[in-house]
Amino acid sequence: MSAPEQLELKVVARLYGEPMVQLPQDLYIPPDALEIFLDTFEGPLDVLLYLIRKQNFNILDIPMAEVTRQYLAYIEEIRGRNIELAAEYLLMAALLISIKSRMLLPVRKADSGEEVEDPRAELARRLIEYERIKHGAHQLDALPQLGRDFLRAQVWIEQTAATRLPEVHAADLQQAWADILRRARLTQHHRITREELSVREYMTIVLRKLQDRRFAEFEELFEVDHGAPVVVVTFIALLELARESLIEITQAAAFAPIYVRLAYQPT
Repeated sequence: MSAPEQLELKVVARLYGEPMVQLPQDLYIPPDALEIFLDTFEGPLDVLLYLIRKQNFNILDIPMAEVTRQYLAYIEEIRGRNIELAAEYLLMAALLISIKSRMLLPVRKADSGEEVEDPRAELARRLIEYERIKHGAHQLDALPQLGRDFLRAQVWIEQTAATRLPEVHAADLQQAWADILRRARLTQHHRITREELSVREYMTIVLRKLQDRRFAEFEELFEVDHGAPVVVVTFIALLELARESLIEITQAAAFAPIYVRLAYQPT
């Protein structure tokens, strides 16, 4: 066997990573350095219920002598460790001794002739009620709990309230223009004249019509009774005004009427 292997077998502990082949001669281990808790009780009633259920005693016919002896042995065990905790258990021990002494006395009937209540009856009622509450607490604890068994999912969504109107597409303008042109042809007069029409002039006419109005319907801006040439020039004027961002063409919903308004508000 090699030297490193022999050294590894002799190591009994490691301190800060360094091997120790033997324990220090002045090593001191305090008596309370290691404590082992076999059972944890939540109070005197919990201890009594444990002793009764462990030995399969009838909770309505408790053998007070045996239970009191075991309970006092447990009290003696914890008195040297926790004085404040032992005080609560000593009160229950006094009650057990009192019940035991009352059971040793001869039974006397009450003046009314009724049977005297068993001294253990009140303690049995308390134990039964405590057992029910403890069982209910275990059932509640078994249910999934927020923060212990699961976490609530939280998602932050930033929402901004903004009114968005449907966009006016070229097909809608084309359809509206076709309807106006059709109506203009139905009401046109057959006149043989030569008239020069100015797009800039009709742009001014459209702006003047929209000057004191918040909205105007698309069809109201056309003078259908003046014939198709005027309608065409008015439509071109509208397109030029929209291209120069002087007017806005809006629509509240799909297939709804088209409205026209000024792109600026006069002061």
